[in-house]
Amino acid sequence: MSKAIAEIVPKTNPDHEGVRKFEKVNTLIHDSSEAASNYVAHEIAKLIRERQAKGENAVLGLATGSTPTKVYDFLVQLHKNEGLSFKNVITFNLDEYYPMQPESIHSYVRFMNEHLFDHIDIPAENIHIPDGSIAESEVKRYCQEYEQKIENAGGLDIQILGIGRTGHIGFNEPGSSLQSKTRMIRLDRVTKLDAASDFFGQENVPSRALTMGVGTIMNAKKIYLMAWGEGKAPIIKDAVEGEIRESVPATFLQIHPNCDYILDDASAQFLTRIQTPWLVGDCDWTDRLIKKSTIWLSEKLGKAILKLTNEDYNEYGMGSLVAEIGSAEQINLKVFNELQATITGWPGGKPHADDERRPERAFPYPKRSLIFSPHPDDDVISMGGTLLRLVDQGHQVHVAYQTSGNIAVFDDEVIRFLDFAADVQKDNEGLKEKLQNVRQFLSAKKPGEIDSLEIQSYKGLIRKGEALSACRYCGVEEENAHFLNLPFYETGAVKKKPHSEEDIQITYDLLQKVQPHQIFVAGDLSDPHGTHRVCLQIVFKTLERLVEEGAKWLDDCYVWMYRGAWQEWDIADMEMTVPIGPRDMTRKINAIFKHQSQKDAAMFPGNDEREFWQRAEQRNKETARKYNDLGLAEYEAMEGFVRYHFK
Repeated sequence: MSKAIAEIVPKTNPDHEGVRKFEKVNTLIHDSSEAASNYVAHEIAKLIRERQAKGENAVLGLATGSTPTKVYDFLVQLHKNEGLSFKNVITFNLDEYYPMQPESIHSYVRFMNEHLFDHIDIPAENIHIPDGSIAESEVKRYCQEYEQKIENAGGLDIQILGIGRTGHIGFNEPGSSLQSKTRMIRLDRVTKLDAASDFFGQENVPSRALTMGVGTIMNAKKIYLMAWGEGKAPIIKDAVEGEIRESVPATFLQIHPNCDYILDDASAQFLTRIQTPWLVGDCDWTDRLIKKSTIWLSEKLGKAILKLTNEDYNEYGMGSLVAEIGSAEQINLKVFNELQATITGWPGGKPHADDERRPERAFPYPKRSLIFSPHPDDDVISMGGTLLRLVDQGHQVHVAYQTSGNIAVFDDEVIRFLDFAADVQKDNEGLKEKLQNVRQFLSAKKPGEIDSLEIQSYKGLIRKGEALSACRYCGVEEENAHFLNLPFYETGAVKKKPHSEEDIQITYDLLQKVQPHQIFVAGDLSDPHGTHRVCLQIVFKTLERLVEEGAKWLDDCYVWMYRGAWQEWDIADMEMTVPIGPRDMTRKINAIFKHQSQKDAAMFPGNDEREFWQRAEQRNKETARKYNDLGLAEYEAMEGFVRYHFK
């Protein structure tokens, strides 16, 4: 992760990094998942080299999924650049879906080969991955032999783990016992839902899996459990600070003698020492912490901010704040005024008005506003009310759709559009042939199989047409809709390529062409497939280049980050909130409806089964409710933004 992205996540007060009053397992928090992965990779490399010096093997328990991929990348780099050999390494993977053929694009055999084994010098006979292709009658015997192989190798020296939203480790779902060994299990509904995107539909996810047991994992000499991103924050708090129980298997790690939780800032944000540091010790009362703690206290007590008393602050560990500021009344007024100043019905600035206390400048007016939308519907889902307000107030609104979004279109949509085109041009033999070829390809297509380039193109055109329809509805000129089709995305698969110079150059060219006064970018890093994260990196890297080149138009440009379908900013972090009235909420939902291929059922719903418009409406109304409960004006709904300072 770039430094720019790491800066989005509010930092822990450094004076309280060591305060672990409520934590029952050792936790190491890094600025980014990249830094954390680098740490784990070097710990593994250290063990391998120590064993090599003694002429001994190193036995590693490995995991799959998005969490450990960067660890494997760093290990490959150490092999290629520093000569780290894996000839003395024996590996055992945690799990595999069942049934699963090793050559399947969904298999963990293929995953491990692509991410690690194909790039290092580990002997093939030293690699062990549960076999999802064995006969069901052989499973019990196979699992016993897997356990025996681990024991014969001397036991696991290091076991790396991710964590599921249910608290599962490996595929040990809630209810798994502390003594459980390698076995076949049935996957939890939440686990299947989380895996649905990789299989292009929950119905394609296997219902069972082979997994090492909790007891197997607990026998490892050293355990590193890794977690990245805001989406893992709730379960990390439960696993680190909660009671040990079978319903959250990760809590068993609290009694392991040598286990570290390796976290990034985002996944650690709900830990008590991060979220409410005043409950664990003395604080350095920065303006942000004062705001955060006062909002927390207001919500905790169900009181409006202006009603909080000295006794309220003292009772909840904030007596030092009262002593420092002077009184509850002074604190309350300070925070109330800061919150009041974030609210504006003029997201482009109000012309001919005093803008000293407003989030946006009054001038220039009208502004050129450029909205970066990672997918072709994020603009209206995430900030549709603000987009409508900008258009209504006379600003020149541009929307840059960063990716085609083509993998999120159901196959039947392609046939539907081609059927229509064939009916319109009944005598077009070429079109009829295309339709026939598409039907044949899709009828033989396996779940998760990559579409042909032709079908990928059709799916991209479907999403482009929907985005243009939404732009027209919102009043955005069609020539101001820019379809960047960034190359990193165009793999036809869920897994994307790393961004490249070409992605940055395309973004650079657009920014230089538009030279906006406002830039809106998606700061929604909980996007389950990483597209939002990569799109944000590309914009930030492009801005860094423009700053280095001395682009003068940046002197008069603000960058605002919005969040989308997955979550909202914390109230304490919002620097601009735009009220949405009932009429504009309806208009926003109608704009979302223009994306018909995503209506009713989306290809990638993430861990929330509601439609995107329902999530957006609920999130916006919840933000308004929170502001109202804090004692501010009551609005129908609100969209929140955080300003990114790129200089």
